[in-house]
Amino acid sequence: MGEFFETYRPQLIYALIVVLSVLLLRFLTNLLYKWLLKQELKKYPNEKPKAVNWVKRILNALWLVLGVIALSSLIVNEDKYDILKHNFKLILYLGILSIVTIVGAASANLWFRVSINRKIQNAEDPTSFKFLRYIAVFGIYITGILFALLAFPSLEGIAKTALGGAGVIALIAGVASQEALSNLVGGVFIISFKPFIIGDIIKVTDTMVGTVVDITLRHTVIRNFENKMIVIPNAIINKEKLVNYNLGELKICERIEIGVAYDSNIDLAKKIMQEEAQKHPLILDNRSPTDILNGNPVVRVSVTSLNDSSVTIRAWAWARNYSEAFDMRCELLEAIKKRFDNEGIEIPFPYRTVVLKKEKETHKNHDAGQTAE
Repeated sequence: MGEFFETYRPQLIYALIVVLSVLLLRFLTNLLYKWLLKQELKKYPNEKPKAVNWVKRILNALWLVLGVIALSSLIVNEDKYDILKHNFKLILYLGILSIVTIVGAASANLWFRVSINRKIQNAEDPTSFKFLRYIAVFGIYITGILFALLAFPSLEGIAKTALGGAGVIALIAGVASQEALSNLVGGVFIISFKPFIIGDIIKVTDTMVGTVVDITLRHTVIRNFENKMIVIPNAIINKEKLVNYNLGELKICERIEIGVAYDSNIDLAKKIMQEEAQKHPLILDNRSPTDILNGNPVVRVSVTSLNDSSVTIRAWAWARNYSEAFDMRCELLEAIKKRFDNEGIEIPFPYRTVVLKKEKETHKNHDAGQTAE
């Protein structure tokens, strides 16, 4: 045994140094992790330390893999030593690059999130910052991947071309689908021309109405009034003719339309609708000084159409914003219906006369019998 140790003494010392180095590096990594975790929780108590956890895992795995490669040099042939050395440098490079990329992306993401929260607290528009956050994080990860490709000779040309400038667009265009590019361009157009921003209430279709909560590189997220999230690709929403209830003035003219029977008192029906609308607490007096001087009513009521079985009466009622307009409309429809019932104003519904086939044949036979007589 003593002869064995004496013979392989340099190798055993080398192996011991490698093992102790790996253990020491893992110990220092855990100490660094605890310190970074403590600092991050202290500075950002509401943020989850995902980046710190990933850095810890990558570093611990990196030290272990490098240690295994270093120990493997004791048992490989000299002609393979250069390959082993190359693999050691490659893994070290990829490991450090991964850590730098993750830390850079996490730092950019955290900075944008803090800036967005600050803008929200100051009642400012955070839309641009939210969109730029996705671009910054995406760009950092893409750059990290391209630098990783530089480590592989067969992919080095692609990486250099992409990092050269205009090649980035060509690379993305080559690997991405047309739909993905359309969504990306659509998101850029939305942020640039601002047809809507975060917090706006928009109407894309009759079934897609809600508040914009996020605009990403691919899609726009809307929270409807059932508290459900509607995800619409940017390429689609960029082509739609949508209604933005927060663009420009917030006040809205709500049209209350009700059909009454032809034999009902039209003047009384108009008076009821006007009275109920004008006394509603959410009604907005949108009259100009000239209208007030001329004695025009707060709520205008007129007959708008003569239908097959009803006369349509419309009231133009103004509200301060979309939410109040919706509440006002629902409450006015109920109040007007109750007044109509009390005042004898009929709201007609379609009548249909059904003729049974058997009864029709009986009439034909009866008519034929009378003709024969």
